[in-house]
Amino acid sequence: MPTYIVLFRYTREGITAMKDSPNRLEKVKQVFKSVGGEMKAFYLTLGSYDGAVIGEFPNDEACAKAALIVGGAGAVRSETLRAFTEEEYRKLIAELP
Repeated sequence: MPTYIVLFRYTREGITAMKDSPNRLEKVKQVFKSVGGEMKAFYLTLGSYDGAVIGEFPNDEACAKAALIVGGAGAVRSETLRAFTEEEYRKLIAELP
């Protein structure tokens, strides 16, 4: 399945209810599953983003659905990147003219 990196920042609402964050994370895992995806890793980060998630989804549409569902809950704002594995990268480069 394609891999996606989701970078996120907590909203004011998310920060205010930080103690509930672990429960929200479990709900996000369920959202990923509900659209055919899987959360592979979660990281709390320092810097420009508060966290990062590595996920797999069957396609861009499933990833977009998950992002809309999670974003609609109001605790985070996110930016999603399509990530290519080293194997996929090598295949793409080998196919260049």
